[in-house]
Amino acid sequence: MQNYVKIKSGTYRSSPLKDMIFPLIKPISYGKRGAFVTVDASAVMNPEYKKIRVLVNGPLDIEPSNKEDYKKLMGIEKPKAKKKETPEQAMNRIKGRFQILDKMTDAVANNVVRGLIVSGPPGVGKSFGVEQILDEYEAMAKLGGKTRTEIVKGSMTPIGLYQTLFNNSNEGDILVFDDCDSILFDEVCLNMLKAVLDSGKKRTISWKAESNVLRREGVPDRFDFKGGCIFITNVNFENVRSKKIRDHLEALMSRCHYIDLGMDSIEDKFLRINQIVRDGMLKEYGFSKDFEKEIIDFMIKHSARLREISLRMVLKIADLAKMDFDNWKEISESTCMRRINIYES
Repeated sequence: MQNYVKIKSGTYRSSPLKDMIFPLIKPISYGKRGAFVTVDASAVMNPEYKKIRVLVNGPLDIEPSNKEDYKKLMGIEKPKAKKKETPEQAMNRIKGRFQILDKMTDAVANNVVRGLIVSGPPGVGKSFGVEQILDEYEAMAKLGGKTRTEIVKGSMTPIGLYQTLFNNSNEGDILVFDDCDSILFDEVCLNMLKAVLDSGKKRTISWKAESNVLRREGVPDRFDFKGGCIFITNVNFENVRSKKIRDHLEALMSRCHYIDLGMDSIEDKFLRINQIVRDGMLKEYGFSKDFEKEIIDFMIKHSARLREISLRMVLKIADLAKMDFDNWKEISESTCMRRINIYES
């Protein structure tokens, strides 16, 4: 039977050891350098430290221990099985994340927060909530005779980004980059964005290269940015492979708030779809609640073949049902699903 010993105070090669537990090889002994205990330190150090002598002042510096305490100290105690999350708990978890997104968007709109990055898989409604809140903000701004929000989608060059930032640089302006991922992989763009999100009192953006475009448009070579920025992206910043780009993205995350909506599993995506449909996403189609459920059940049944699992796919299938109520399933299989080759080559 293996015995264990707790060394309350000791040294090994001049390095202090305190309150550590080891498998005991040989009890306390005495040599030229005084009292020592022989223990197995291979789990703490390296395999070659299978048998080491730990110097102690005497018997009071050690005490018997046991396997359970050793495992706890080493972090090798068998973890307790986690309770499986129920669908309702998962739906509340997902709903909670989107409620936080709504609050953070409102904070950007009211100039409480300068920047927000929202990351998550495509087609789960990242843009939906953000645009809904900003539409309300925009309606209030228009009453004052001014448009305050611009949403940018698609690709953008560095000089295009500089121009866009200048055009939305006033206090109260909100700039939303929705799936405009090209700027997140361009070092010139990333350096500008770091300046935009800087925590200093003044956020000065500069363009020192010669540009006829900027001169023609009357854009200065430097300006102070006082607006807010929201980035909506499918890119998970923590999984980017390029170290150079990842370092830039980490710098962005340190300058603003970052929300990872998660939902990487198919189950989470369908729970989110259920939630949005239940909240009235298909209301304008005039379908019954039972038929809305039938559309989702159809998607779940054929999830392995669907070209994508997203809110966009729900709308595509709803359009087909509106077009041909009697044959929407057959049409959906032809247009929304991957084809299966049933013939051998």
